[in-house]
Amino acid sequence: MAEFPSKVSTRTSSPAQGAGASVSALRPDLGFVRSRLGALMLLQLVLGLLVWALIADTPYHLYPAYGWVMFVAVFLWLVTIVFFILYLFQLHMKLYMVPWPLVVSLGEGTGSGYDTSECGCRFEYRGFFASLVMIAYGVSAFFSYQAWRGVGSNAATSQMAGGYA
Repeated sequence: MAEFPSKVSTRTSSPAQGAGASVSALRPDLGFVRSRLGALMLLQLVLGLLVWALIADTPYHLYPAYGWVMFVAVFLWLVTIVFFILYLFQLHMKLYMVPWPLVVSLGEGTGSGYDTSECGCRFEYRGFFASLVMIAYGVSAFFSYQAWRGVGSNAATSQMAGGYA
């Protein structure tokens, strides 16, 4: 008991000080935009926008298959926007119980699997850009799957990478 210091200083703080800090702390992570996954998502956003804009320019309501292609193009573009915002503002770190690399890999894998042959031979440029965005989805799914499996990295390097490869 003789080793106990005679002067002990204590501080108390109220929990209200940090209550609003989580909402105002949403800052974009520019390191994500410079990463492979961020660059691929930006490419997917640009090419996806171009694809569904080109499909929307056609009289797709005359051909039922084009309605499906339009739905898939717009849906996958919106899903990519959601994933991009999650990673850009590091919201995936706040929802740590979800295996985000696996979720992104499955989402992007779905995008790489949709059939671009429905665009038809008469609309070559639409099929070309749809093929490009399909390849971008496939590459992104591959890298996300590798990040989920931890291929080529250990726990220390994956933590230093900010949660994205």
